[in-house]
Amino acid sequence: MQGVNPVGWFEIYVQDIDKAQKFYETVLSIQMTDLPNPTDDDLTMKMFSSDENTMTQTGASGALVRMAGFPSGGNSTLVYFICGDCSVEESRVEAAGGAIFKSKMSIGPHGFISLCTDPDGNMFGLHSMS
Repeated sequence: MQGVNPVGWFEIYVQDIDKAQKFYETVLSIQMTDLPNPTDDDLTMKMFSSDENTMTQTGASGALVRMAGFPSGGNSTLVYFICGDCSVEESRVEAAGGAIFKSKMSIGPHGFISLCTDPDGNMFGLHSMS
């Protein structure tokens, strides 16, 4: 599968899905949609866009998930969201209820990143080439 994005899906576990949805929609300036779950009444999912026409680059899609018995925060996987300039999205993080862990920094020829946490304590990255 050379040349193909190997990441097919990601999930960010949260406790208050409405609050998490508002946070990510505010920071990333996007709209999330309900993802119906026919198998478990105690599982709620809000999906990030997977419409390639609305993304600046092709990437994996994923969802916010609230599931009984599965805590948020403290995981060891880091999701990076593609941005035009990660300082723009970073500037919305604190007002939306999150925190900035590492402000925009260069990663050499690979662009720039910001590391932030959402209101549930999940760390995520913002990535841009400028």
